[in-house]
Amino acid sequence: MSNLMQSIDERTRLAGANRLEILLFSLGKDRETGREEVFGINVFKIREVMHVPEVTQAPDMPNGVKGMVCLRGDMIPIIDLVHFCNLDMSEEPKVLVVTEFNGHTQGFLVSSVEQILRMEWNEIKVPPPMLTNRLGGLVTAVTELGDGRIVMVLDVEKVLSETSDDLSDPTMFEGVESLNTKATIMFADDSSVARKQITKTLDTLGVDYISAKNGEEAWERISEQAALAEEMGVPTRQLIRMILTDIEMPGMDGYVLTKKIKDDPRMKDIPVVMHSSLSAEANVSIGKSVGVDAYVAKFDPRELAKAIEPYVKADA
Repeated sequence: MSNLMQSIDERTRLAGANRLEILLFSLGKDRETGREEVFGINVFKIREVMHVPEVTQAPDMPNGVKGMVCLRGDMIPIIDLVHFCNLDMSEEPKVLVVTEFNGHTQGFLVSSVEQILRMEWNEIKVPPPMLTNRLGGLVTAVTELGDGRIVMVLDVEKVLSETSDDLSDPTMFEGVESLNTKATIMFADDSSVARKQITKTLDTLGVDYISAKNGEEAWERISEQAALAEEMGVPTRQLIRMILTDIEMPGMDGYVLTKKIKDDPRMKDIPVVMHSSLSAEANVSIGKSVGVDAYVAKFDPRELAKAIEPYVKADA
């Protein structure tokens, strides 16, 4: 199964050009309809793919967590995606997809892996509400394969938030204090969990904000503010002090959004901070190459506050 994974250098070049690779996998066939559910995860978040090893049961595991597996000396939780997607499948999972993001490592139980699909972000669309609701809000994007099947890209951050106490711990916000500023920032993230966490951090900081669910929407909002600033005869930065963006977003990723901002004379002086679960050095390097001013990994409110503060102070 290791043959599925390709070189980090090639994937890095793809990421810088609004393209990505997603690992396609199946959760099996629905017991009632016989329909196969096909999902995808960004290859950047995958550490390895293997047959399911022996899972050790542990007490007081969250719902949907089957137990733990010792992998090269580390104990990692094993998560049943069928449970989180509220599906009734006719077969047991045979494959473990080991993922690493947001500073956490976990294994996802799946029925099978299919292939790595190379795509452009503009081929990946925002899912219709009906689909999102059916799968418990876990799908952030969808795309159609050549054979007519629909691939659903999972909001793995939402899965993590429901299995990890770390992301729901109110003490995470201790030490985040209100800033004396009237600055407004723009933030873009396709994950509902991430948007909620960012919003709580900004509310705690006392910072006004404009939010967007993807790069395309963010670009529209920023362009509107730039046009308004021109009418008012003021710099765009007076209306938007800084921009906080995720990397992975349907339609337009954070790299392309940043490049468009930095190439536009109306907004090129607006600082852009990249906020992503893809925190490897390769991702940081791509961000710097397109003009990102700072990079902060998800999700630590204190670190996010530190990244924001220099750009929203009264004298910034």
